[in-house]
Amino acid sequence: MMYITTYPLTQRINPMRKLLLTTAAVAAAIAGAFAGEPSFGTFTDTRDGQTYKTVKIGKQTWMAQNLNYQTDSGSWCYENKADNCNKYGKLYYWNTAKTVCPTGWKLPDTVDWNKLISTANGDAAGKKLKSKSGWKENGNGTDVLGFSALPGGYRYNYGDFYYAGNDGIWWTATEHGDNYAYYRNIYYGSNGVDEGYFYKGFGRSVRCIANCP
Repeated sequence: MMYITTYPLTQRINPMRKLLLTTAAVAAAIAGAFAGEPSFGTFTDTRDGQTYKTVKIGKQTWMAQNLNYQTDSGSWCYENKADNCNKYGKLYYWNTAKTVCPTGWKLPDTVDWNKLISTANGDAAGKKLKSKSGWKENGNGTDVLGFSALPGGYRYNYGDFYYAGNDGIWWTATEHGDNYAYYRNIYYGSNGVDEGYFYKGFGRSVRCIANCP
């Protein structure tokens, strides 16, 4: 049996109350946008014609895919397979990563990453930044911000490749001494975004950020 609840006329929402509710909803939507609601676009790299998805998160505009630009040296596909470049983008030496983003974009430094992580809710940022599929043992994310982080793994300086499906590891522009630089890591078994530093001769993924908001 279906029950329909009715209310006395005096309890129904009057036009002024409806206007107030509508105004409050609009205000909440505007507040949500300033708090980090993403907006989307595309960017075409004129160097090779590749088009990348982009996403504005808070005041930052990021590429929503790993860079896949072929350089003369210092870049690889995971396990040297072209299909992995199509999926994960390329892995770069740090010195190459520093200069590989197209005009108008740059390799983000640790400050840029900290702002992204803060907008994405700090300790739980990894879950929001991960793609909805592609991570080992159902370690997928919600991708609510459209960043679509993928576990592209990395390349050791002596040529072996490790951990595609497990880890997404991105260079930052921030150095740690002469031979090392900081990176950010998202792991399939964690909801956070870790920080560390490694030898510049390792191959890591690159996410470019727009020079200006």
